[in-house]
Amino acid sequence: MAAYDAICFDLDATLCESTQDAATLLETSFERAGCEPFCTPADLRAAVPALPTAETDREFYEHLFTEVANRAGVDPDIAPALAAEYLAVQDPTAVDFRPGAKAALEHARDRSRVGLGLITNGGRETQTQKLRALGIADAFDVRVFTDPSAGIHPKPSTVPFERALGELAVAPDAAIHVGDSLHADIAGANAMGLDSAWLDTGRDDGPGEHEPTYELASLEAFETIV
Repeated sequence: MAAYDAICFDLDATLCESTQDAATLLETSFERAGCEPFCTPADLRAAVPALPTAETDREFYEHLFTEVANRAGVDPDIAPALAAEYLAVQDPTAVDFRPGAKAALEHARDRSRVGLGLITNGGRETQTQKLRALGIADAFDVRVFTDPSAGIHPKPSTVPFERALGELAVAPDAAIHVGDSLHADIAGANAMGLDSAWLDTGRDDGPGEHEPTYELASLEAFETIV
């Protein structure tokens, strides 16, 4: 096991997961937008790495549905309506801890020499609702949210990591970041010089060009590496 000055976590699909069914959310969005379904939740996840930086959640989903529409050969003009309906049926407070997440946070608090960081690809308003619903709004010493208008672009940009480590006053080689996305979490941490722990949720193909320092089948195994 390694000792770290700071331990940072991703939020979505790492510490928590939505209790709303992804397929049902998407189906309802298509129905409300008045169009036939042309993608699945897996298609949405696969399209994320190709998206340009978005300033807002609404813009992110417009980019996302435009991308999947183009891939499916569908008129992308439907994207704004789909984005609006998708956001309308989402409930940020409908979240629960992933297995082992609460224990991992408690263990991280005991093991970090300086403090805990949250580095999430989401806006402050939406992500704070999730943190409050989980009862961990005050669990972190530093919270970094996506805010392109302030120069904080989403992971894999190194800026969110720089911001978190700067506020914690910790060097990259004395920190570790835990996340579920090879593209965002592991690539960003690696580029910044942090150790990284990849939580394999079954949604990625496995390490390729972005190799994590550690691989975790679940957060229940977190205490074996820190």
